[in-house]
Amino acid sequence: MPGTRKLGRPTAHRIAMLRGMVTLLLENGQIETTLTRAKEVRSMAEKMITLGKKNTLASRRAALAYITKEDVVSKLFSEIAPGYAERNGGYTRIYKLGPRRGDAAEMALVMLVEADASAVAPADDDKKPAKKGSRSTAKKAAAKPAALKAADGAEKPATKKAAAADAADGAQEKKPAAKKPAAKKAAAADAADGAQEKKPVAKKPAAKKVAAADAADGAQEKKPAAKKPATKKEPTDAE
Repeated sequence: MPGTRKLGRPTAHRIAMLRGMVTLLLENGQIETTLTRAKEVRSMAEKMITLGKKNTLASRRAALAYITKEDVVSKLFSEIAPGYAERNGGYTRIYKLGPRRGDAAEMALVMLVEADASAVAPADDDKKPAKKGSRSTAKKAAAKPAALKAADGAEKPATKKAAAADAADGAQEKKPAAKKPAAKKAAAADAADGAQEKKPVAKKPAAKKVAAADAADGAQEKKPAAKKPATKKEPTDAE
């Protein structure tokens, strides 16, 4: 029962801990704690929301005596409590999260019902299939007239034909661009002409012969002239 759990804490410590957790729950919309503490926090948080629904000076003073932040009290009386005007209790919800790693304590998530409905309900509605004959399916069917359905059905084949025609035009436009054999032939002809033009340049043997002849001439010029033997002087009559 609420108020009978000691939570392994002295009385002053337990009350201070619960006050802080209730304040965080009303401020953030949800908190994560152990399952035993979550049950105590839920009972005290719902009492604070009941005080906020009364919206009297005495109830505001009682909330200020328990909640540790004044801005949270103003949020409780101005935003949170008016949202539960048509609800008689059950302002919070507890989700079990399994054992905690380390000491295997059972963990739980305490969440305000309004915050839980805005976060979880749309996802659940999207995942769950609608039942036959339900009001949601009837509203969806009524929202879309038959004329719009016929128009949508008439537009789809036309769009498909237009897409096929565009694809055919694109294929025809792309075909003339593939004239690669002619380009290859032209490149081969240019390469042959270049080879023919380069052949006459390779007349190196004649140059070698000229160089050899020049070398031979130079060698002949460098050879010293052979000294002729000196001729004996003929004796003269005077001798």
